[in-house]
Amino acid sequence: MILSVSGFSKSFGTVRAVDQVSFTVYQGENLCIIGESGSGKSTLAKLMMGLLKADKGKLEGDRRSIQMVFQDPYSSLDPLWTVRSILKEAFCRQKLSVKEQHKQMGQMLLAVGLSADMLNRFPHELSGGERQRIAIARALLTNPKILILDEAVSSLDVLVQKQIVDLLVDIKRQFQLTYIFISHNLRVVRNFSDRIAVMHQGKIIEMGSTHEIFNQPQQKYTQQLIQAAFDYHV
Repeated sequence: MILSVSGFSKSFGTVRAVDQVSFTVYQGENLCIIGESGSGKSTLAKLMMGLLKADKGKLEGDRRSIQMVFQDPYSSLDPLWTVRSILKEAFCRQKLSVKEQHKQMGQMLLAVGLSADMLNRFPHELSGGERQRIAIARALLTNPKILILDEAVSSLDVLVQKQIVDLLVDIKRQFQLTYIFISHNLRVVRNFSDRIAVMHQGKIIEMGSTHEIFNQPQQKYTQQLIQAAFDYHV
């Protein structure tokens, strides 16, 4: 066990966004949290990160070892900052020389499939996939053990989605990471996850291995999610 959530609850006014959610994350796994928009997935992620304060519940594990990559890489990167300044944020808790910071930034850019000449560019000069790679690099520079990926590929084109997922597979092995992958794209989830938690109206209503959830879903809502995902054709 690397992380445990016990009884997380969060309300906004009369709306219970997260309702008594509990689960455990195991080291090295890909845990995917699925559910339709408004089911509470992103609120749960922010509670785990400490970006929101839970009304009730607790998290067991080192919150400092968790980093998050958001859905929209453009809005999560300051448009007025160069890539160098964006990545430098990761060193705010580390006492490193400028030379060492530059070395680590260059190495991390290479690890996410980019070159060091990106450092002087601005987010608007990059493609969506490049911006997401920068966001991933910034997260990795803090030496996390757990990455929360909140719809981290949903705003990207299908080909770029695959490239980013392939990258996530590579860096997981390289940096010995654990993933909490939040998504409504069940086609991606089916190929990426080890276990799946299904959220509906703020609750986890079903949890199991990827095989169990996709082949033997117990809840009607889960069955409907899967059917809708794979019956839909553009």
